[in-house]
Amino acid sequence: MSTLDILATMVNRLENPSLSELGVIPWAAPVISFGNLSQSKIATLGLNPSNREFVDLSGIELDGHDRRFHTLRSLGLNTWSDATDDHLHRILDSCNNYFYGNPYDGWFRALDRLIIGTSVSYYGIFSEACHLDLVPYATACKWGELTSTQKATLLNSEGDALGLLLRESSIEVIVLNGQSVIENLQMIAECTLKRKAVPDWTLPRRTSTGVTGYAYTGKICKISGVDLGREISVLGYSHNIQSSYGVTTQVKTAIQQWITNRTSEVFVERSVY
Repeated sequence: MSTLDILATMVNRLENPSLSELGVIPWAAPVISFGNLSQSKIATLGLNPSNREFVDLSGIELDGHDRRFHTLRSLGLNTWSDATDDHLHRILDSCNNYFYGNPYDGWFRALDRLIIGTSVSYYGIFSEACHLDLVPYATACKWGELTSTQKATLLNSEGDALGLLLRESSIEVIVLNGQSVIENLQMIAECTLKRKAVPDWTLPRRTSTGVTGYAYTGKICKISGVDLGREISVLGYSHNIQSSYGVTTQVKTAIQQWITNRTSEVFVERSVY
């Protein structure tokens, strides 16, 4: 199954009215990747695309040089069922070339700094990193504002997209950004990652001993029932770099060094075998 076939499936699902009931923006194209998945060996993982990838602070659809991804309007379509191979290629190109346009740097630069020690980056012509999400659809509100039922239904019905994409990729390491991503991946991958408290990752608090940071490691071989055809190494950190309160420069540096070291170990292990 090619990446284009996977995208076609994701686009067709947008015709299902139940997705709108789950908070999905019905006119926004699915985002199968931020950056070129086909040339990446490391992927960071989040929950789902932000609505800010499609609209401004006033809720107006991004357009012109501000546009990041395609919509029904930008593609000149009335419904997703009218999408042709040409439309699918345009959607795929917007994903592959995301970091050459108007990327949401306020979110992605922080993640890029965490993985830069592995000699990969989202940015640049030789980039070998991309970002993926558990669910490929943007929702009108933040993931945390969805109901528990909406979240569970989206993960159960759409989580296979991630599995299908990873199966067709050469991704060797997935980096999980925050506790919510970790918990939800464990659920759809039917695995339990190894957890270890890391003193250097403790977030300082004036009235307590601080918020403990945890490192998660493991391997996955399936997602939402999709056999990946191999084991993929997983590295996770419990603090959400962009939204956890009080993530200091020292903590970010410590997480970066941990990712660098663990990724190096994975690559050495793979080269031996």
